[in-house]
Amino acid sequence: MTQQIYHAIDREQFAKDIDKIRKEVLSDLNIDDFKHLKKIERWGRICSLIGYSTAWIIPNPISAYFISQGNVTRWTTIAHHITHRAYDRIEGIPKHYTSKGFARGNRRFFDWLEWMIPEAWDKEHNDMHHYNLGEKGDPDQVEYNTEDFRNIKMPQWARYTFLGVMACTWKFLYYAPSTLVELQHFRDKKAGKEPVTYSRADTWNPMKPLGRELWTRCLLPYAGIRFALIPLLFIPVGIVTTIGAAVAATNVLINSLFAEVITNLHTFLIIGTNHVGDDLYLFEDKATNKGEFYLRQIFGSTNFETGTDRIDFLQGWLNYQIEHHIWPDMPLSRYHLAQPKVEALCEKYSIPYCQESVFKRLWKTLDVMTGKTVMIKPVAESS
Repeated sequence: MTQQIYHAIDREQFAKDIDKIRKEVLSDLNIDDFKHLKKIERWGRICSLIGYSTAWIIPNPISAYFISQGNVTRWTTIAHHITHRAYDRIEGIPKHYTSKGFARGNRRFFDWLEWMIPEAWDKEHNDMHHYNLGEKGDPDQVEYNTEDFRNIKMPQWARYTFLGVMACTWKFLYYAPSTLVELQHFRDKKAGKEPVTYSRADTWNPMKPLGRELWTRCLLPYAGIRFALIPLLFIPVGIVTTIGAAVAATNVLINSLFAEVITNLHTFLIIGTNHVGDDLYLFEDKATNKGEFYLRQIFGSTNFETGTDRIDFLQGWLNYQIEHHIWPDMPLSRYHLAQPKVEALCEKYSIPYCQESVFKRLWKTLDVMTGKTVMIKPVAESS
């Protein structure tokens, strides 16, 4: 039934209806939208402050969680939407809150220090993922990326164990090298070079140019600051409080490492599950018109629970994945306005609008990753 709906929709009219919603929702962008971003940024910084201000006392999950929530907010909410040019049209805001100034050069260490470098994230996620959703060219398509894993003969418990370890480390093991490889592909193309397939050995070997860049620009700066410099800053606190300099620094290090695991699990939950499940679509060719592009963002994405800043904050505003993929340059404050309009339009066209708990989506994602289910591929209209 959904196959028939997919082919029957008037692409041209659907594109007009989507564009009309965009015009309605974004017609009065103003400084209040930027103030909303600043409020959410402040929430994230408060979480980081709570986490680090208690991390030196003793290793504990509460401090680790708050450090993690600050990290998650900085990536999924602040960096993600600013680099998508969501605030570029608002006049009078500081340049480092626009895509042309955010995390550029040395501002990376102030705006957004992560395992991946900002320009690599921009190329891999903002360009390749968003404009190749569900296609072979989508570097983040889970079913394609786990094809070899699903074909390996192993017991299911071993599959889940492997995926659990991967989820605890995926920012470091997956996103850092994956984003850098996509950036290098872009550089090669720009230089007129023939396409090159970079192996894992090329990517991780510090003796290779790409591996050297991974270590010197991605891994070592983040690890050095997060797990060395920041813990060392707490030595005076340990001396003043008599807990001991070494103990205070070690406690911060342990809590920082624990926070890193929590961040990986949290972001895997809200990022890795956005476009996976036996009720979502893969595509074997490119979209040829705007209406087709819009449809693919809906048929290939799922929303989670939405509604309030608190709910959205905990899910990094990735709970509006359908609307975000239709309009990636939309400010945070506008998604709750766009969501019911898009859902109503889908109902008008009898388009399935996927929205479920993030935990239900996690199980559907794991089912695909372990080979229990597969995603939908539209059959040709004439078949």
